[in-house]
Amino acid sequence: MNFKKSLTLFVLLSVFPMLGHASTYVIDHDHSNVNFKIRHFIGKVNGSFQDFQGTIEYDEAKPKNMKVEGKITVSSINTGVDKRDEHLKSPDFFDIANKANPGFQNITFKSTKVKQIETKGEVTKALLVGDLTIHGVTKPVELNIELDGPAKDPFGNVKISIEAEGEISRKDFGLTWNKALETGGVLVGEEVEMELNIQAVAQKEEKKK
Repeated sequence: MNFKKSLTLFVLLSVFPMLGHASTYVIDHDHSNVNFKIRHFIGKVNGSFQDFQGTIEYDEAKPKNMKVEGKITVSSINTGVDKRDEHLKSPDFFDIANKANPGFQNITFKSTKVKQIETKGEVTKALLVGDLTIHGVTKPVELNIELDGPAKDPFGNVKISIEAEGEISRKDFGLTWNKALETGGVLVGEEVEMELNIQAVAQKEEKKK
């Protein structure tokens, strides 16, 4: 084999492994948050979950193949009012102490497909479809997402970010508690607005021995 062909082969072998190769990203908890908003009486209450984890399989050359999995610990719910948080953990809502239903303790999500995808530069906008499990009930949901990266941070870590928004009905997941108001209507709204701001770090591949 002559030098020119050898050089061409070396370049191809160097470049091709990077194409179509999905990396595993793990959520960077310190730079991420999981928030929600729901109507309460005549206003809205904001809340968040403090304990969550997840992974993202992502290949920038094939964004439609993205896969996302996540888990939230329900007991980490925080609306800024301890009494309200305890009510949300009680049998009226999440019932996290129910030992007969261990699935009540966590909220999980597993993506099933990506659609309506559009990429401009390093930013990819898409509709992420997946199965959301809350209170032991699994329902399909759609999240509007905006993914940025990959990019290297000042410490040499390769990261991506995902902003996700969606809306669900809490009643679809068996969270039906409410209280009628004297003026008509109910105390707590049905629709829950979700907003996630996630940064995730690429995991280094182990070298084969």
